[in-house]
Amino acid sequence: MSWRVATVVALRSQSSTARSILLDVPSWPGHDAGQHVDVRLTAPDGYTAVRSYSIASAAAGEWIELTVEQFPDGEVSPYLVNELVVGDLLEVRGPIGGWFVWRPDQREPVQLIAGGSGVVPLLAIARAHAAAQAPSPIRLLYSVRDPSSVLHGSELEELASRRDGLILGYVFTRAAPPGWDRPPGRVDGALLADSTWPAELSPTCYVCGPTGFVERAADLLVGAGHDPARVRTERFGPTGGVR
Repeated sequence: MSWRVATVVALRSQSSTARSILLDVPSWPGHDAGQHVDVRLTAPDGYTAVRSYSIASAAAGEWIELTVEQFPDGEVSPYLVNELVVGDLLEVRGPIGGWFVWRPDQREPVQLIAGGSGVVPLLAIARAHAAAQAPSPIRLLYSVRDPSSVLHGSELEELASRRDGLILGYVFTRAAPPGWDRPPGRVDGALLADSTWPAELSPTCYVCGPTGFVERAADLLVGAGHDPARVRTERFGPTGGVR
């Protein structure tokens, strides 16, 4: 894959530490929901840094959307979140990935489980599913620190408001909204049983988030009887990995 020069055409804040970046990528070949790209920044002295970011958008011509969350000691994400402006150029390479993807010809139920900014590729799946008017049922369990940390919240609610649309559930790990019916805490087996498709329906499960979250959620799914071959995972760390 070759590097392409993309132009920033829009920016939108998602939280105090995250924002979405809309890019115009000439000759973009299209992508499947769940794929990612490499982004390369080059300093005036020639130093380069490359990071991988999930694509948030369903395929739409030569435009792609990334949603980047800033890591406190990050080398690339602080620049993308705080300094990038409309009209800037970024080098991108992709699309990358063929396992953690959803395609419209899939007919089985879809279970999405996100931890923090791991919601980004799952949003792409939810968007693509809605655009295709796919008949398969789809639901998302989104684990996040507190309400202010929710990314793309209004769009997720809109997708959930559609007839036969996304079934959306939240887990707040640090602070829940007033009157929330569950105290703050991590995803556990009981919550998973209440908020995800049962194993008998043979859903394909997509789990994305920090490594510890992904490993725990995947273990809980397999422990609940889900076929390990239908549990697809993608994880990220503070540097280098898919965001």
